[in-house]
Amino acid sequence: MSKPKIKKNDQVLVIAGRDRGVRAKVLRVQPRRGTAIVERVNLVKKHTRPNPQRQIQGGILEREAPIRLSNLMVICPDCNEPTRIGKKRLPDGAAVRVCKKCGSESFG
Repeated sequence: MSKPKIKKNDQVLVIAGRDRGVRAKVLRVQPRRGTAIVERVNLVKKHTRPNPQRQIQGGILEREAPIRLSNLMVICPDCNEPTRIGKKRLPDGAAVRVCKKCGSESFG
C-alpha cells in the first residue's frame, strides 16, 4: 500500500457515496485501512449505554464513520478546485505536494 496523498486538516470533496458533493475537513487518516474520517460526512448512529463512572449519559449518538480515500478529492487552497496531487522535490531535497491544475505548492 502506498502512502496516502490526503493528510489531516486537508479540505476535501466527497466524489462518491451518499454524501457526494460535500466539501469538508479531514479529521484523521488511517493509511493501513485506506480510509479517512471527515468532518460531518458519513454519519452513523451509535447506541450507547449509560455509564455513570465515566459520566456518559447514554442514548443515540451521531458520529463520523470512515470513508475510503478513493472517494475523496483534495481541494487546492489557491485555485479552490478539486484536484489530483503530485509530488515535487525542492532544491534543498524536501518533497512537497503540488496541485496538478494550477501548479501551486501551498498544501500544508
